[in-house]
Amino acid sequence: MAPRVVVQNDSFDVGEEISRLLQTSEQTGGIGSFVGVVRGGDGLVALSLEHYPGMCEQVITGLACEAIGRFKLSGCTVIHRVGRLLVAEPIVLILAAAPHRADALEATRFLIDRLKTGAPFWKSEEFADGRRCWIESRAEDEDAASGW
Repeated sequence: MAPRVVVQNDSFDVGEEISRLLQTSEQTGGIGSFVGVVRGGDGLVALSLEHYPGMCEQVITGLACEAIGRFKLSGCTVIHRVGRLLVAEPIVLILAAAPHRADALEATRFLIDRLKTGAPFWKSEEFADGRRCWIESRAEDEDAASGW
């Protein structure tokens, strides 16, 4: 079973993606989900995400395939947005379907931890006062990813 991996500018419909995932296997007993959104504060207006086309999808597909094998998933969806996203807009959707909830939930955590540091995305912040700055990687994200 191949994962569904999409990198796109447009938003996504979580309900539609869950319905699509449920059609891939009758063995699904639970779906773990994570929706990352643009967090506001300190005058943040928007987050801009750039990626390395082709390589980005390849890296995410590799992580999703690893999760499928490691957690015995019956299905997996990863959608990541790029472009300019406003505060409270969704950035990423991770769905991990498995016969048992523990595997679905652990796979979801594995995927977001590894995706955060492993996929070639570059993020910059745009503030109300006109400032723009690139987001540096954080030690806690590296620690979370290395824990797997």
